[in-house]
Amino acid sequence: MKVMMERNPLSGLILGLTLMLMAVPEGAIALPPADDTPEEVLRNQILLEARSPLDGEPLTPAEYAALQAQLQEPTDPPQLSSEIRYNIFLLQLLRMFRTLTPF
Repeated sequence: MKVMMERNPLSGLILGLTLMLMAVPEGAIALPPADDTPEEVLRNQILLEARSPLDGEPLTPAEYAALQAQLQEPTDPPQLSSEIRYNIFLLQLLRMFRTLTPF
């Protein structure tokens, strides 16, 4: 004979809520400290001092802007010697032959 267990919907709800509250980390519930400056305010502030991304030395805003412009300019790609270019050509030619011939 089968014994049927009755399910109480209230107990399932209580169990689910308990598990949900246990899964939420404590840091997600807390608010930031009152003296913390909001990110929106920090994004809109004008930088009066900056550091070089290359060596970390302090720069004035004009020097920083000039350095950023210089870093964003495209540089010439490095030139390969004629011997290396010839070897690359031979490798490409060999790959083409291997594709065309089955053996």
